[in-house]
Amino acid sequence: GNVSFSCLEPQVVPVTFLSSSSYLALPGPSGQDVFVSFQFRTWNKEGLLLSSKLHQSSGGFLLYLSDGRVKINLHKMGRVLSDFAAGAGLNNGQWHSVSLSVRRNRISVRVDNDVNSFAHASIPLQIYSGDIFYFGGCPSSGNTSVCNTSFGGFQGCMRFISIGNKTVDMISVQQNGFGNFSDLQIDLCGITDRCLPNYCEHGGECSQSWNSFHCNCANTGYKGATCHSSIFEQSCEAYKHRGNTSGFYNIDSDGSGPLGPFLVYCNMTDATWTIIQHNSTNLTRVKSANRENPHAVFFKYSASLDQLQATIKHADHCEQELAYYCKKSRLLDKSDGMPLSWWIGRTNETHTYWGGSLPAVQKCACGLEGSCIDSQHYCNCDADRDEWANDTGFLSYKDHLPVTEIVITDTDRPNSEAAYKLGPLLCRGDRTFWNSASFNTETSYLHFPTFHGELSADVSFFFKTTASSGVFLENLGIQDFIRIELHSPSEVIFSFDVGNGPSEVIVQSRNSLNDNQWHYVKAERNVKEASLQVDQLPQKSHSAPPDGHIRLQLNSQLFVGGTASRQKGFLGCIRSLQLNGMALDLEERAKITPGVEPGCPGHCSSYGNLCHNGGKCREKYSGFSCDCTFSAYAGPFCKKGKHISAYFWTGTSMTYNFQEYYTLATNSSSHASSFYADMTLTRETITFAFRTTRTPSLLLYVSSFYKEYLSVILTRNGDLQIRYKLDSHQDPDVFSISFKSMADGQLQHVKINREEEMLFLEVNQNERMKFILSSGTEFNAIKSLTLGKIL
Repeated sequence: GNVSFSCLEPQVVPVTFLSSSSYLALPGPSGQDVFVSFQFRTWNKEGLLLSSKLHQSSGGFLLYLSDGRVKINLHKMGRVLSDFAAGAGLNNGQWHSVSLSVRRNRISVRVDNDVNSFAHASIPLQIYSGDIFYFGGCPSSGNTSVCNTSFGGFQGCMRFISIGNKTVDMISVQQNGFGNFSDLQIDLCGITDRCLPNYCEHGGECSQSWNSFHCNCANTGYKGATCHSSIFEQSCEAYKHRGNTSGFYNIDSDGSGPLGPFLVYCNMTDATWTIIQHNSTNLTRVKSANRENPHAVFFKYSASLDQLQATIKHADHCEQELAYYCKKSRLLDKSDGMPLSWWIGRTNETHTYWGGSLPAVQKCACGLEGSCIDSQHYCNCDADRDEWANDTGFLSYKDHLPVTEIVITDTDRPNSEAAYKLGPLLCRGDRTFWNSASFNTETSYLHFPTFHGELSADVSFFFKTTASSGVFLENLGIQDFIRIELHSPSEVIFSFDVGNGPSEVIVQSRNSLNDNQWHYVKAERNVKEASLQVDQLPQKSHSAPPDGHIRLQLNSQLFVGGTASRQKGFLGCIRSLQLNGMALDLEERAKITPGVEPGCPGHCSSYGNLCHNGGKCREKYSGFSCDCTFSAYAGPFCKKGKHISAYFWTGTSMTYNFQEYYTLATNSSSHASSFYADMTLTRETITFAFRTTRTPSLLLYVSSFYKEYLSVILTRNGDLQIRYKLDSHQDPDVFSISFKSMADGQLQHVKINREEEMLFLEVNQNERMKFILSSGTEFNAIKSLTLGKIL
């Protein structure tokens, strides 16, 4: 007869527990040992896997997930008999097997058939199976669950369920052959991998639960629900106008774009300089190089070339000093016109112009100025002299910077030698930070190409206005749209639609926003949420609906300062408009648009408070500056103490008069102190520094109209001596400090602090000394201050 062979694969019927109220009830071998096994997969850290009451007792057991581990809890009469765990990280969306065995007084759990994920315990009584096993959850009885657990039901999938070594036929369960269930999906694992695709940006780590995913942005340099927004500013200019001083900062040149942050030094002077270092800043000498065996050096910067390009593009000006020192080492072979040395820039192009010169001109700075040591050549080094010369200057053509390589080939002749030194890349300012436009009519607007931010979009800008409302920005699609507007003097609205119906995020301010001062707005929308930030007010956000539409599909032009319908246009200024980290050039577009003007004056109304200590804010076309002329402080914000110094020759001194004598004389009928009440001192602090080798010397002398005085002198042996005479009828108090000669030519720092009769003295930041005055406590009618006189 005919013989046939076949291998039947066991039918796999998975079950999906769709919600925390789902459960599967199956009959158990009542009164017998317990042996249950199954496989599960889930993204949730918590959830009930299996529960049952014990045979003829008031106890039961729970098998559940806790923090991604399988735990077993055996209890009776409210008392926990056993509680232990096995496995780890079981909520990773993969299939995991679990087997539970309870035989009389011994209980064990094994996960993934792994000996390292095996746990067991002995208990002081014999246990037998109840008549029903509940998988994934329990039916509710009124408002309470039969299981009465503190954690929720299981959400995920199960398969290969076996009770007493007998596989459960889930098709029969589905056909109501036996068992009971609620809110299950049988014959399908409906679990969703919400981290595939991964919507976490910039290296954010994705994790998920049944309903949603979460992005861990730690150590990425980004923040937000999808790690979209940079935590760093885009430039040193932006840090400066937050009030920061010079120092090292991370900048993110393209904001939320693909380029990461990198470390630079920000030099906050009147202009803001960004300094980017490379790996070879020392002077390097070169010998024995020729065309067959050239000397080539590569420069590696603290940023990638893409990051450097973005920084250079934003800057007003960039430069890099290149110094070439030579002795019988030429830059150009005049006989054949071929370069003997050259440098390579960012775009990998070879350049033969040198510091201080211009592109496409094979000359050095002296060649342009006509000042080369040999007028027949255009570089000092091409004179080929047997003595050291140099061609040094700044390269400043932005498209060629920074220097990435230098090649030298003419140092193999007798006495031939060269040396080079390349400075850091220096970039000044940020063109995008002050790029602005003024909208003068409600029907005027600027238009740009369609904004593409399908899955994540952020928009940021500054505005100032006196109008009560107006649309900042709008972009439309067939149904989708995005809009940011000033809805009222104190309310900004970010509205959009991605196919789930219009949604709004609203920020309300206690203070009016139409005060003609700059205000900052940042709106972000991604697949998880939408958020809106205005100035330093608390950020508002709305969560996206689960499993809704996620793509923002726009097709119209982007309108700035108005709408396509020319309704509700914006009157005022918009500055530094950025979309997904890319700046829009408002000024260039405004030049060709009626009703809109490039630029926007009046920065001091918003930033004038950054000028401290009497500094005056001065308007500039792009920004402002602090005038510290009449302040005792210097620096970009008049916060840095000025070091004012003077040199005194023998017999010279400087006197500053606090009051003119005639004021006292013309009022001689009255007591002088009534006219100089504001000049009566009961306390003073004096700090100064000096350097001298001459003694004796008068360092400081303060006099009064009442023959009272304070003097600080160096005695003949170099001791510091302080004399206070605050009572014209008594001898002065004299205090000498003689621990070393202070006329040693070194800079000496002195601080004198008097509080009535208490006198404190610090010299060179050593321990403070204390003295007591006996000649009075009031210094009346201050007349003059004299500095520096060699006695």
